[in-house]
Parts: sequence; structure tokens; C-alpha cells
Amino acid sequence: VGDKVMVLARSGLWQEVVNVPASQTFLMPEGMSFEEAAALLVNYITAYMILFDFGNLRPNQSVLIHMAAGGVGTAAIQLCKTVENVTIFGTASASKHDSLKESGVAHPIDYRTMDYAEEVRKISPKGVDIVLDPLGGSDTSKAFNLLKPMGKLITYGVANLLTGQKKNLMAMAKTWWNQFSINALQLLHHNKAVCGYHLGYMDEEFELVGGVVAKLVNLYSQGKIKPKIDSVWPFDQVADAMRQMQEKKNVGKVILVPEAPKEESKKEEN
Repeated sequence: VGDKVMVLARSGLWQEVVNVPASQTFLMPEGMSFEEAAALLVNYITAYMILFDFGNLRPNQSVLIHMAAGGVGTAAIQLCKTVENVTIFGTASASKHDSLKESGVAHPIDYRTMDYAEEVRKISPKGVDIVLDPLGGSDTSKAFNLLKPMGKLITYGVANLLTGQKKNLMAMAKTWWNQFSINALQLLHHNKAVCGYHLGYMDEEFELVGGVVAKLVNLYSQGKIKPKIDSVWPFDQVADAMRQMQEKKNVGKVILVPEAPKEESKKEEN
């Protein structure tokens, strides 16, 4: 009772009171704000496990991070920086490139105006060691082809299924049709790995996830990682918060809070 905790839950967190099993809660480290705590778990657990547990990231390797200015993207960049001499390629719209360079992305690529695969090949003709793929569809095939021998593709989302504010059934069908497929025998000839990751299906893996959280809390306490907050929105502005993401304006995490901070301070004064 009274502990400040971070919470992992599949859904139902956009409300003032939340009930979850104690095993899905983790103590917040000293000095961490509630906004940072809200931005930490899902993004950083995902980025950590795909980079290190699946990707086996080591010094002097190269990584392609899609949606590099988003929640998992910014977490992955910070985690890459904890390993010596990792070259980061990151796709994002041009307006976010300065921010990406500041955070450690050596080669930001504007996916809207350029073929990112071509851009990567210009700089690294052999390709990259790891591709983090939240896109799905034909982009997964491009990712696989961009891997060096012994390279690893980790797919963890299908963002291409969602285009704009309304469901576009044709776009969804096209993405589904273009979904990457490969069999075990084909993998043999390529000397590459394909991994799939979904944190939502780790519900029962308390020890596994808990071990990752302990490592992340340690990295936070050492100042090696720090959740990047794009903006904080009260519940009554949830539509604007969603629009911020849909229009791809955010750099870092979009956070929802029950009430606007200013309103709280006014109440305290009264």
C-alpha cells in the first residue's frame, strides 16, 4: 500500500482507477516521474527484448529502426547507445531528423521521399545486422533482403494495416496479401533469422519480463536510458492525443493523464 508502481496490462488503462494482479506491477525507481513510468514499460521491454534477446546486438553492428521517433523507436535508439560503436539507421519524416541525429541516429532516412532500402545500401552495401520491423506487409520482405549474412529480422507489429484515421479495407487487404512468408528450407540457404515478438502474449512470463524490467530500472538509475515524452494530454483531449500520433507528429511517447496538471494545481489552491 502506498508504493509507486508501473503497471503492465493488455488494455483498460485509460481510466482513473485500474485493478491489476500484483505480479503485473513493478516498483518505480527513485526520481522517476509518473509520466516517465507510463512511457517506460511497454516500449522499453519491447525494444530490449527484440534488440538483445532476439537480435543479440553486439559492438560494431548496424541496426535499422523503423518509426525511429516513436515510443519503441526512441527506446531502441537509447538501448543501442549502451553498446559500443553501433551504427543506427532510422526512418522518420524529415521534420524529425535533427531530433534523431541528436539522439544518436547516424543515418536518418525520410521514408516518404526516399526508398529506405536503397539509402541503406548506399551507405552499407552489404546491408545491416538487425532490422526491427513494426510495419509488416511488403516492408518485411525488404527488411529480410537488407540483412547481412547471420542477420536478424524481428517483426513486432503491422503498422501498415492502419492508414490514416479511418480503416482503409483495400490497404489492409493489400498489406495482408503482401505479408512476408518464408519456409525453413529457404532460411537454410540465406543464413538469416526471422523472429516474431508480441509483448501482449507474455502474460504468464513473470520471471522473464521481471528480469528485463530489473535491467531497465538499473539502466535508468545509471542515466543510460530516459523515456522521451512527446506530450501529455488529459482524458478529455484523448481525440487530440490520438490525432498527434495518427498525423505522425510525435517524437517520443504520447501520455494520457486523468486531469490537466494546471487544473490540479488550481484545485489545490482553492
